Amino acid sequence: MTNSPTDRLPSALGQGLRATFAIVRKDLTAEVRSKELVSALLVFSLLVVLIFNFALELDKAARENVAAGVLWVTFTFAGTLGLNRAFAAEKDRGSFDGLLLAPVDRAAIYFGKLIGALIFMLTVEAIVIPVFSLLYNINLFRPLLLLVVLLGTFGYAVVGTLLASMAMHTRARDVMLPILLFPVAIPVIIAAVKASAGILLASDWGEIAPWINLLVVYDTIFIAIAYMVFDYLVEE
Repeated sequence: MTNSPTDRLPSALGQGLRATFAIVRKDLTAEVRSKELVSALLVFSLLVVLIFNFALELDKAARENVAAGVLWVTFTFAGTLGLNRAFAAEKDRGSFDGLLLAPVDRAAIYFGKLIGALIFMLTVEAIVIPVFSLLYNINLFRPLLLLVVLLGTFGYAVVGTLLASMAMHTRARDVMLPILLFPVAIPVIIAAVKASAGILLASDWGEIAPWINLLVVYDTIFIAIAYMVFDYLVEE
């Protein structure tokens, strides 16, 4: 007796999840062995925070006004460096074709790379936030602010991973990714900065809520777009 499509769905879903986490495990194992990506992102982020700290010798009120912008400048540029490496290793070694030939839904490759990039970015942010709080004498450990950081980072990683899969086919991928990414990511960056600034300045909820809603909508739309178009973008 043949299985109906509904019977095959759980099997296909389970296979996709196993493939996704296999890719995540591979990327994490490679990073634990090399310690190249997180180290580079962390050093870059801390340097940016230190440079801004000495460049903006302002009083506490002025620091609170610029803190959100400095924080997201740090996260954005560090994230771009990390996203550039999302597919670079497989592409340089020629093993990415092997991933494409694997008998799994190619969306599993995207989600595996997305989760890996998100873990690296959040790891760096978890170290940068305490240092930032100490240097700028601003409490960043606020639940709503941490939620904004998570939503903003997720949205940036979603669209960045998608565009990194497109940029890897170009010779100047290190330059091409920022050119493709920043215009598309402007809504999530602006929303994250505005929401973060509103929280740090203790603005009314009515001023903060629209920006958080924009982050949620942006993340939802682009995760759906990525799922639909990734298969076509990785084709040379």
